[in-house]
Amino acid sequence: MAKQVEITQVRSTIKRPENQKLTIKALGLGKMHRTVTKELTPQVQGMINKVEHLVAVKEL
Repeated sequence: MAKQVEITQVRSTIKRPENQKLTIKALGLGKMHRTVTKELTPQVQGMINKVEHLVAVKEL
């Protein structure tokens, strides 16, 4: 079974490039302090790496 991670948006997407805004939406975020739980697949890890300065990640 893949690891689970909890992703929380901690910074705003205001004045960020469009691709970062779309990545945040693809992760299921979009508002400050919203949290989602995802399986840590290579695709999700790539999205986290792209917006790591906007989110906090916690392994479950």
